[in-house]
Amino acid sequence: MFPELNNLLNVTPDTVERGKLTLLCDARTDGSFLVHHFLSFYLKANCKVCFVALIQSFSHYSIVGQKLGVSLSTARERGQLVFLEGLKSSVDVFFQAREQPHPLQFLRESCAGDLRLLYEHVREALQPSDSGDATWRCPVLLVDDLSVLLSLGVGAVAVLDFVHYCRAAVCGELKLRILWRRPSQPTAQRDRSLTYQYKIQDKNVSFFAKGMSPAIL
Repeated sequence: MFPELNNLLNVTPDTVERGKLTLLCDARTDGSFLVHHFLSFYLKANCKVCFVALIQSFSHYSIVGQKLGVSLSTARERGQLVFLEGLKSSVDVFFQAREQPHPLQFLRESCAGDLRLLYEHVREALQPSDSGDATWRCPVLLVDDLSVLLSLGVGAVAVLDFVHYCRAAVCGELKLRILWRRPSQPTAQRDRSLTYQYKIQDKNVSFFAKGMSPAIL
């Protein structure tokens, strides 16, 4: 995670908010560093994380995670991280029996619009365990990114229904934090806006006021 970003957001791993939905939007720039930040942040906060990764492989997130001080492999082995690798699973779904349920089953349907199995995968992954395993602080759902579903032929209404059910059922019942990512769209009004420029480094991100150059700070 990036400490400077935590300071801007006024958050720490010891003060995790529950029952919140966060939508990350990027346009004409790459905001993927925010996904890596929040993934490492919630793992360090000892949260149970379900990560639906539709745009990159597990190894990609794992390499970046190591730079940020977390091991995704270790987190997955001890049950803290449930990782759905969309790039790999999208191929596997075509080589298994049709009767066998799969989170990405909609890829095999003539009309790709039923995300119920994906929702059930998320819900099951974040249900509290009765096996006496390690107790996590709170469950967190991350999806990177929602626009991929649209590119795969899923209708906008089906994607919105998926978001609604995850937010209503998962947030309401399990009191978790949901983090989505999709491309930015212009909006007429914004309740609150804080604008910063940033510079991505190897293992850190520096932020500075809009219109200022980091060279003179």
